[in-house]
Amino acid sequence: MSNYLRWALVKRFVAVVRQEGLGHALHRVGLYLGRQLRGFGPSVLRAKGTATAPEAYLQGTWADIARGGGFHAPRDRTGPPKIALIGDLNLSQCRKYRVEQLAAFWQAQGVACDYAHYEDIPRCVRLLQEATHLCEYRLEATPLTQMYRYEARRLGLPVLYDIDDPLFSVSAYETYHNMAALEPGLKAHFLSVAPRYAQMMNSADMVTLSTPGLVEHARLYTPRPVHMRRNFADEQTLADGAQAIEAVQKTPDDALFRVVFASGSQGHEADFEIIAEAMEAFVTAASDRRLMVLGHFRLDLLPSSLRARTEHHKFLPYEEYLEHLARADVAVMPLQDDLFNRCKSAVRVIDAASVGLVSVVSDVGDLANLVEDGTTGYVARQPDDWLNALENLAQDRAKTRTMGQAARAQLETHWAGQPAPHIIDPEVLDWVRT
Repeated sequence: MSNYLRWALVKRFVAVVRQEGLGHALHRVGLYLGRQLRGFGPSVLRAKGTATAPEAYLQGTWADIARGGGFHAPRDRTGPPKIALIGDLNLSQCRKYRVEQLAAFWQAQGVACDYAHYEDIPRCVRLLQEATHLCEYRLEATPLTQMYRYEARRLGLPVLYDIDDPLFSVSAYETYHNMAALEPGLKAHFLSVAPRYAQMMNSADMVTLSTPGLVEHARLYTPRPVHMRRNFADEQTLADGAQAIEAVQKTPDDALFRVVFASGSQGHEADFEIIAEAMEAFVTAASDRRLMVLGHFRLDLLPSSLRARTEHHKFLPYEEYLEHLARADVAVMPLQDDLFNRCKSAVRVIDAASVGLVSVVSDVGDLANLVEDGTTGYVARQPDDWLNALENLAQDRAKTRTMGQAARAQLETHWAGQPAPHIIDPEVLDWVRT
């Protein structure tokens, strides 16, 4: 029993409950226990010393094939392309924007694509046998991931590596403001594994990244071909956003003007600090104004006058998150100007636009590229821009709604899934189709 109740595992379970809900946490427990019972790790149900390491899963198969002379037998790749997508699916937002929507995107292009969590070894191995291409998402170099890579090379599969944060970059981590909120040991861990992500990039055939800034930064770490595949609004996002709008329209209007700040992970208090003074001045200037905080946030860091007019909803499932987002009038997205944030994507702008919400954003990362200044939102380039933008929006609520509708319309036409250069570099499409 001690194998299952180690303190580190308990802490991880609690963290997943807080971030993604009890249901997702219990699902993760089921996957973990299943791996233990199959022998992929220590288990009290197996005799001591008999447990099989995950990376040994294919060793017997490889030995049999090698003895039979078929280890390097050529494969017929003349059929239609089929992508095996193996990734770290633990973070719900990452899974949505880099895995599920990518699979749907390829399928819309007539390319079969199926995905698996990298710890689901039987499924991953099966997908590799059926594939013509391998896409790895957010994986670090470990004995298990190297087993998949070795099998892909044995099968002659071209390998694409995809990542949406500079997890490979010590320089980005060391200047990242949000890291101050983490325990020193966790920061040390991130720094120690950065080379493992770089190793995966450098041994792939092609690398895709989520923003122009991340593409530029990755070129400092890898000589491999580097291309962009932006996050976009898939059909499910647009449908969920429309449903959230409809749900809010059916509720009574309380006449409050809400400014929403969404935080999907720890440490975003550092970003909010940029607008804290302006937000306090704005919210306290009229009795019908509120700050709405969604997700992880330490409210005790807010000024008492602002805290008294703040609504806080902890981390929510995506559909509920959108419904709360749709109750607001404007979304604010401040980012500290550091190397890590210059690589950030604009998923919060996509979320806000999906529910017809206008956004006020920092001119950092990819945020400003998804906001048409003065039409679908505002780009705050100077400290005074935050308060000025919020006052303009609050003084003319009809215009604010019109801008939100324009943001939704632009999302549907320009930032939806399409094989266009501003969404995906043509070289990536050619790589799969040839």
